[in-house]
Amino acid sequence: MGAHGGAPSGARQERERALGVLLLALGGTISVPDGKRATRLSGAEIAAAVPGLTESGIPLDVRDVRAVPSGSLTFAQVLDVVALASRAVADGADGVVVTQGTDTLEETAFLIDLVWPHEAPFVLTGAMRQPAAAGADGPANVLAAVRVAAAREARGAGAVVVLDDEVHAARWVRKTHSTNPGAFASPSTGPLGHVVEGRVRMLLAVPRYAPLPAGGDPARLEAARVALHVVTLEDDGAQLEGLGTTHAGLVVAGFGVGHVPGALAPRLGALAEHMPVVLTSRTGSGSVLRHTYKAPGSETDLRRRGLIDGGFLDPYKARVLLRLLLAAGAARDDIAEAFALRG
Repeated sequence: MGAHGGAPSGARQERERALGVLLLALGGTISVPDGKRATRLSGAEIAAAVPGLTESGIPLDVRDVRAVPSGSLTFAQVLDVVALASRAVADGADGVVVTQGTDTLEETAFLIDLVWPHEAPFVLTGAMRQPAAAGADGPANVLAAVRVAAAREARGAGAVVVLDDEVHAARWVRKTHSTNPGAFASPSTGPLGHVVEGRVRMLLAVPRYAPLPAGGDPARLEAARVALHVVTLEDDGAQLEGLGTTHAGLVVAGFGVGHVPGALAPRLGALAEHMPVVLTSRTGSGSVLRHTYKAPGSETDLRRRGLIDGGFLDPYKARVLLRLLLAAGAARDDIAEAFALRG
Protein backbone atom coordinates (compact mmCIF):
# COMPACT_ATOMS: atom_id res chain seq x y z
CA MET A 1 0.00 0.00 0.00
CA GLY A 2 3.00 2.32 -0.45
CA ALA A 3 3.93 5.10 1.92
CA HIS A 4 0.47 5.54 3.41
CA GLY A 5 -0.07 2.08 4.94
CA GLY A 6 0.70 -1.63 4.82
CA ALA A 7 3.84 -3.25 6.26
CA PRO A 8 6.26 -0.91 8.05
CA SER A 9 9.61 -0.16 6.43
CA GLY A 10 12.76 -2.01 7.51
CA ALA A 11 13.96 0.97 9.56
CA ARG A 12 10.58 1.32 11.24
CA GLN A 13 10.45 -2.40 11.97
CA GLU A 14 13.85 -2.11 13.65
CA ARG A 15 12.63 0.78 15.81
CA GLU A 16 9.43 -0.99 16.76
CA ARG A 17 11.10 -4.26 17.65
CA ALA A 18 11.62 -4.72 21.39
CA LEU A 19 15.27 -5.67 21.65
CA GLY A 20 16.54 -7.24 24.83
CA VAL A 21 20.12 -7.72 26.00
CA LEU A 22 21.35 -9.69 29.00
CA LEU A 23 24.20 -7.88 30.79
CA LEU A 24 26.27 -10.04 33.13
CA ALA A 25 28.79 -8.40 35.47
CA LEU A 26 31.88 -10.41 36.40
CA GLY A 27 34.15 -7.80 37.96
CA GLY A 28 37.45 -6.33 36.85
CA THR A 29 38.67 -2.73 36.54
CA ILE A 30 35.32 -1.62 35.15
CA SER A 31 33.79 -2.45 38.55
CA VAL A 32 36.52 -0.98 40.79
CA PRO A 33 35.30 2.54 41.72
CA ASP A 34 38.55 4.18 42.79
CA GLY A 35 40.85 1.58 44.26
CA LYS A 36 39.74 2.52 47.80
CA ARG A 37 36.20 1.18 48.06
CA ALA A 38 36.20 -2.37 49.37
CA THR A 39 33.12 -3.48 47.43
CA ARG A 40 32.91 -3.51 43.67
CA LEU A 41 30.25 -1.86 41.57
CA SER A 42 27.27 -4.04 40.76
CA GLY A 43 26.10 -4.56 37.21
CA ALA A 44 23.21 -2.16 37.87
CA GLU A 45 25.65 0.52 39.09
CA ILE A 46 27.85 0.02 36.03
CA ALA A 47 24.85 0.35 33.71
CA ALA A 48 23.46 3.38 35.56
CA ALA A 49 26.72 5.27 34.96
CA VAL A 50 26.56 4.89 31.16
CA PRO A 51 25.40 8.10 29.44
CA GLY A 52 22.96 7.40 26.62
CA LEU A 53 22.21 3.82 27.59
CA THR A 54 18.64 4.50 28.66
CA GLU A 55 18.10 6.72 25.62
CA SER A 56 19.23 3.90 23.33
CA GLY A 57 15.89 2.19 23.94
CA ILE A 58 17.54 -1.21 24.31
CA PRO A 59 15.98 -3.11 27.25
CA LEU A 60 18.54 -4.58 29.63
CA ASP A 61 18.36 -7.53 31.99
CA VAL A 62 21.27 -6.84 34.35
CA ARG A 63 22.62 -9.57 36.61
CA ASP A 64 25.67 -9.98 38.82
CA VAL A 65 27.56 -13.22 38.37
CA ARG A 66 30.69 -13.03 40.51
CA ALA A 67 32.87 -10.06 41.40
CA VAL A 68 36.37 -11.45 40.83
CA PRO A 69 39.46 -10.23 38.99
CA SER A 70 39.66 -11.86 35.58
CA GLY A 71 42.99 -13.41 36.49
CA SER A 72 41.15 -15.56 39.02
CA LEU A 73 38.51 -16.88 36.61
CA THR A 74 38.47 -20.59 35.78
CA PHE A 75 37.37 -22.53 32.72
CA ALA A 76 34.45 -23.96 34.71
CA GLN A 77 33.27 -20.51 35.82
CA VAL A 78 33.38 -19.16 32.29
CA LEU A 79 31.43 -22.16 31.01
CA ASP A 80 28.85 -21.54 33.74
CA VAL A 81 28.43 -18.01 32.35
CA VAL A 82 27.94 -19.49 28.88
CA ALA A 83 25.22 -21.78 30.21
CA LEU A 84 23.45 -18.85 31.85
CA ALA A 85 23.70 -16.77 28.69
CA SER A 86 22.51 -19.66 26.54
CA ARG A 87 19.36 -20.06 28.63
CA ALA A 88 18.65 -16.35 28.30
CA VAL A 89 18.96 -16.48 24.51
CA ALA A 90 16.73 -19.55 24.40
CA ASP A 91 14.19 -17.49 26.37
CA GLY A 92 14.31 -14.67 23.83
CA ALA A 93 17.28 -12.43 24.59
CA ASP A 94 18.71 -10.83 21.47
CA GLY A 95 22.27 -10.84 22.70
CA VAL A 96 24.57 -11.00 25.71
CA VAL A 97 27.11 -8.59 27.18
CA VAL A 98 29.65 -9.65 29.81
CA THR A 99 31.76 -7.10 31.68
CA GLN A 100 34.99 -8.47 33.09
CA GLY A 101 38.62 -7.63 33.72
CA THR A 102 40.82 -7.26 30.67
CA ASP A 103 43.73 -9.41 31.89
CA THR A 104 42.26 -12.65 30.51
CA LEU A 105 39.66 -11.17 28.17
CA GLU A 106 41.24 -12.56 25.01
CA GLU A 107 41.26 -16.08 26.49
CA THR A 108 37.75 -16.08 27.97
CA ALA A 109 36.36 -14.64 24.73
CA PHE A 110 37.92 -17.44 22.69
CA LEU A 111 36.74 -20.08 25.15
CA ILE A 112 33.20 -18.73 24.83
CA ASP A 113 33.45 -18.52 21.05
CA LEU A 114 34.45 -22.18 20.80
CA VAL A 115 31.29 -23.35 22.58
CA TRP A 116 28.71 -20.65 21.74
CA PRO A 117 25.95 -22.31 19.65
CA HIS A 118 23.69 -19.32 18.95
CA GLU A 119 23.32 -16.68 16.24
CA ALA A 120 22.82 -14.09 18.99
CA PRO A 121 25.96 -12.03 19.61
CA PHE A 122 27.99 -12.73 22.73
CA VAL A 123 29.89 -9.52 23.52
CA LEU A 124 32.67 -9.13 26.07
CA THR A 125 33.90 -5.76 27.26
CA GLY A 126 35.74 -4.13 30.13
CA ALA A 127 37.82 -1.08 30.94
CA MET A 128 41.45 -0.09 31.14
CA ARG A 129 40.77 2.78 33.55
CA GLN A 130 38.81 2.75 36.80
CA PRO A 131 35.45 4.55 36.86
CA ALA A 132 36.78 7.48 38.95
CA ALA A 133 39.84 8.01 36.76
CA ALA A 134 40.10 10.87 34.30
CA GLY A 135 39.06 9.58 30.89
CA ALA A 136 37.43 6.43 32.25
CA ASP A 137 36.60 4.23 29.27
CA GLY A 138 34.15 1.80 30.88
CA PRO A 139 30.89 3.66 30.16
CA ALA A 140 31.65 4.12 26.47
CA ASN A 141 32.71 0.49 26.17
CA VAL A 142 29.49 -0.75 27.81
CA LEU A 143 27.32 1.42 25.57
CA ALA A 144 29.09 0.18 22.44
CA ALA A 145 28.91 -3.43 23.65
CA VAL A 146 25.17 -3.23 24.28
CA ARG A 147 24.62 -1.74 20.83
CA VAL A 148 26.59 -4.58 19.25
CA ALA A 149 24.73 -7.23 21.26
CA ALA A 150 21.41 -5.81 20.04
CA ALA A 151 22.49 -5.30 16.43
CA ARG A 152 21.17 -7.39 13.60
CA GLU A 153 24.49 -6.84 11.83
CA ALA A 154 26.41 -8.70 14.54
CA ARG A 155 24.31 -11.85 14.49
CA GLY A 156 26.28 -14.93 13.57
CA ALA A 157 29.62 -13.40 14.57
CA GLY A 158 29.96 -15.60 17.65
CA ALA A 159 31.80 -14.13 20.61
CA VAL A 160 33.29 -10.69 20.02
CA VAL A 161 35.25 -8.21 22.10
CA VAL A 162 34.12 -4.58 22.00
CA LEU A 163 36.33 -1.81 23.36
CA ASP A 164 37.24 1.65 22.07
CA ASP A 165 34.27 1.47 19.62
CA GLU A 166 35.92 -1.44 17.81
CA VAL A 167 34.46 -4.92 17.33
CA HIS A 168 37.06 -7.70 17.43
CA ALA A 169 36.61 -11.40 16.73
CA ALA A 170 37.42 -13.54 19.75
CA ARG A 171 39.46 -15.69 17.37
CA TRP A 172 41.92 -12.87 16.60
CA VAL A 173 41.86 -10.30 19.40
CA ARG A 174 44.91 -9.65 21.60
CA LYS A 175 45.63 -7.35 24.52
CA THR A 176 48.63 -5.48 23.15
CA HIS A 177 49.34 -2.87 25.84
CA SER A 178 49.33 -3.00 29.63
CA THR A 179 47.69 0.40 30.30
CA ASN A 180 46.56 2.13 27.10
CA PRO A 181 42.76 2.43 26.64
CA GLY A 182 43.30 1.30 23.05
CA ALA A 183 44.99 -1.87 24.27
CA PHE A 184 42.98 -4.37 22.22
CA ALA A 185 43.79 -5.15 18.61
CA SER A 186 43.59 -7.96 16.09
CA PRO A 187 47.09 -7.96 14.57
CA SER A 188 46.39 -10.52 11.87
CA THR A 189 43.11 -9.09 10.58
CA GLY A 190 42.13 -5.79 12.15
CA PRO A 191 38.70 -5.28 13.74
CA LEU A 192 35.56 -6.88 12.35
CA GLY A 193 33.67 -3.63 12.66
CA HIS A 194 33.14 -0.32 14.42
CA VAL A 195 30.45 1.52 16.33
CA VAL A 196 30.01 4.90 14.63
CA GLU A 197 27.48 7.47 15.88
CA GLY A 198 25.69 4.67 17.69
CA ARG A 199 25.46 2.51 14.56
CA VAL A 200 27.13 -0.89 14.37
CA ARG A 201 29.10 -1.21 11.13
CA MET A 202 30.41 -4.73 10.49
CA LEU A 203 33.07 -4.76 7.78
CA LEU A 204 34.34 -8.35 7.92
CA ALA A 205 32.92 -11.79 8.62
CA VAL A 206 34.70 -14.44 10.68
CA PRO A 207 34.40 -18.17 9.82
CA ARG A 208 32.15 -20.09 12.22
CA TYR A 209 32.47 -23.78 13.04
CA ALA A 210 30.38 -26.31 14.88
CA PRO A 211 30.56 -25.56 18.62
CA LEU A 212 32.63 -27.77 20.87
CA PRO A 213 31.01 -29.45 23.90
CA ALA A 214 30.59 -26.93 26.72
CA GLY A 215 29.43 -29.25 29.49
CA GLY A 216 30.51 -32.73 30.30
CA ASP A 217 32.22 -34.16 33.32
CA PRO A 218 33.88 -31.43 35.46
CA ALA A 219 36.49 -33.96 36.52
CA ARG A 220 37.56 -34.40 32.88
CA LEU A 221 37.93 -30.65 32.48
CA GLU A 222 40.02 -30.51 35.64
CA ALA A 223 42.18 -33.39 34.45
CA ALA A 224 42.72 -31.86 31.01
CA ARG A 225 45.52 -29.61 32.20
CA VAL A 226 47.56 -28.01 29.43
CA ALA A 227 50.98 -26.47 30.00
CA LEU A 228 52.41 -23.55 28.02
CA HIS A 229 56.14 -23.35 27.38
CA VAL A 230 57.59 -20.15 25.90
CA VAL A 231 60.86 -20.93 24.14
CA THR A 232 63.81 -18.67 24.95
CA LEU A 233 67.45 -18.30 23.94
CA GLU A 234 69.51 -21.39 24.82
CA ASP A 235 66.40 -23.17 26.08
CA ASP A 236 67.12 -26.83 26.86
CA GLY A 237 63.62 -27.63 28.17
CA ALA A 238 64.72 -28.52 31.70
CA GLN A 239 61.46 -26.95 32.96
CA LEU A 240 59.56 -29.64 31.09
CA GLU A 241 60.97 -32.45 33.23
CA GLY A 242 58.12 -34.56 34.64
CA LEU A 243 55.45 -32.73 32.64
CA GLY A 244 53.98 -35.99 31.40
CA THR A 245 52.88 -36.88 34.93
CA THR A 246 51.21 -33.56 35.70
CA HIS A 247 49.62 -32.43 32.44
CA ALA A 248 47.62 -33.90 29.59
CA GLY A 249 48.92 -31.61 26.85
CA LEU A 250 51.47 -28.95 25.98
CA VAL A 251 51.52 -25.81 23.86
CA VAL A 252 54.94 -24.62 22.70
CA ALA A 253 55.40 -20.93 21.87
CA GLY A 254 58.35 -21.17 19.52
CA PHE A 255 60.55 -18.57 17.91
CA GLY A 256 59.27 -16.81 14.80
CA VAL A 257 57.66 -19.27 12.41
CA GLY A 258 57.81 -22.13 14.93
CA HIS A 259 61.43 -22.87 15.70
CA VAL A 260 63.17 -24.05 18.88
CA PRO A 261 66.82 -24.67 19.80
CA GLY A 262 68.04 -27.91 18.29
CA ALA A 263 68.79 -29.30 21.75
CA LEU A 264 65.14 -28.86 22.76
CA ALA A 265 63.66 -30.70 19.78
CA PRO A 266 64.26 -34.29 21.04
CA ARG A 267 62.67 -33.49 24.42
CA LEU A 268 59.59 -32.10 22.69
CA GLY A 269 59.45 -35.12 20.41
CA ALA A 270 59.57 -37.45 23.40
CA LEU A 271 56.67 -35.59 25.02
CA ALA A 272 54.71 -35.77 21.76
CA GLU A 273 54.85 -39.55 21.95
CA HIS A 274 52.76 -39.44 25.15
CA MET A 275 50.58 -36.30 24.83
CA PRO A 276 49.46 -33.81 22.19
CA VAL A 277 52.06 -31.06 21.78
CA VAL A 278 50.96 -28.04 19.74
CA LEU A 279 53.47 -25.74 18.04
CA THR A 280 52.70 -22.00 17.92
CA SER A 281 54.63 -18.75 17.55
CA ARG A 282 55.50 -16.49 20.46
CA THR A 283 55.37 -13.41 18.16
CA GLY A 284 51.64 -12.80 18.64
CA SER A 285 50.67 -12.64 14.97
CA GLY A 286 51.23 -14.67 11.86
CA SER A 287 51.30 -18.41 11.35
CA VAL A 288 53.86 -21.06 12.11
CA LEU A 289 55.22 -22.65 8.96
CA ARG A 290 55.01 -26.30 7.96
CA HIS A 291 57.88 -27.22 5.62
CA THR A 292 60.11 -24.26 4.73
CA TYR A 293 63.06 -24.87 7.06
CA LYS A 294 64.69 -28.25 7.65
CA ALA A 295 67.33 -27.79 10.38
CA PRO A 296 67.04 -29.49 13.79
CA GLY A 297 64.48 -27.54 15.80
CA SER A 298 62.79 -26.18 12.67
CA GLU A 299 59.07 -26.49 12.02
CA THR A 300 59.69 -29.39 9.60
CA ASP A 301 61.77 -31.25 12.17
CA LEU A 302 59.22 -30.66 14.94
CA ARG A 303 56.29 -31.83 12.83
CA ARG A 304 58.28 -34.96 11.95
CA ARG A 305 58.68 -35.54 15.68
CA GLY A 306 54.92 -35.45 16.15
CA LEU A 307 54.15 -31.84 17.10
CA ILE A 308 50.79 -30.49 15.91
CA ASP A 309 50.69 -27.39 13.72
CA GLY A 310 48.94 -24.54 15.59
CA GLY A 311 48.58 -22.39 12.46
CA PHE A 312 47.64 -18.78 13.18
CA LEU A 313 46.49 -19.45 16.75
CA ASP A 314 48.56 -17.63 19.36
CA PRO A 315 49.83 -19.72 22.29
CA TYR A 316 47.13 -18.57 24.73
CA LYS A 317 44.24 -19.42 22.43
CA ALA A 318 45.87 -22.69 21.37
CA ARG A 319 45.96 -23.67 25.04
CA VAL A 320 42.24 -22.95 25.39
CA LEU A 321 41.35 -25.03 22.34
CA LEU A 322 43.58 -27.93 23.34
CA ARG A 323 42.14 -28.11 26.84
CA LEU A 324 38.55 -28.16 25.56
CA LEU A 325 39.41 -30.91 23.10
CA LEU A 326 41.13 -33.00 25.75
CA ALA A 327 38.21 -32.54 28.14
CA ALA A 328 35.90 -33.82 25.39
CA GLY A 329 38.02 -36.95 25.02
CA ALA A 330 39.43 -36.11 21.58
CA ALA A 331 42.17 -38.39 20.26
CA ARG A 332 45.39 -37.03 18.79
CA ASP A 333 44.20 -37.26 15.18
CA ASP A 334 41.00 -35.44 16.09
CA ILE A 335 43.03 -32.75 17.83
CA ALA A 336 45.26 -32.30 14.79
CA GLU A 337 42.18 -32.03 12.58
CA ALA A 338 40.62 -29.44 14.89
CA PHE A 339 43.75 -27.29 14.78
CA ALA A 340 43.98 -27.65 11.01
CA LEU A 341 40.42 -26.32 10.78
CA ARG A 342 40.59 -23.55 13.38
CA GLY A 343 44.29 -22.70 13.45
